Amino acid sequence: MKKKFFKALAKLNKKILPNFTKKGVDLAKASKFQLALFGYKLWVTKNAINQ
Repeated sequence: MKKKFFKALAKLNKKILPNFTKKGVDLAKASKFQLALFGYKLWVTKNAINQ
């Protein structure tokens, strides 16, 4: 159940949230908001894969 939720959330994030690697954003120079989004997307992806 939890894995299905995170997989669906990851698909939704992929469609809605920006992709920083395609934009070429350097994480060392990213704003706090960009780092928070990156961390959130990483957390969702980790939970979608590992659960």
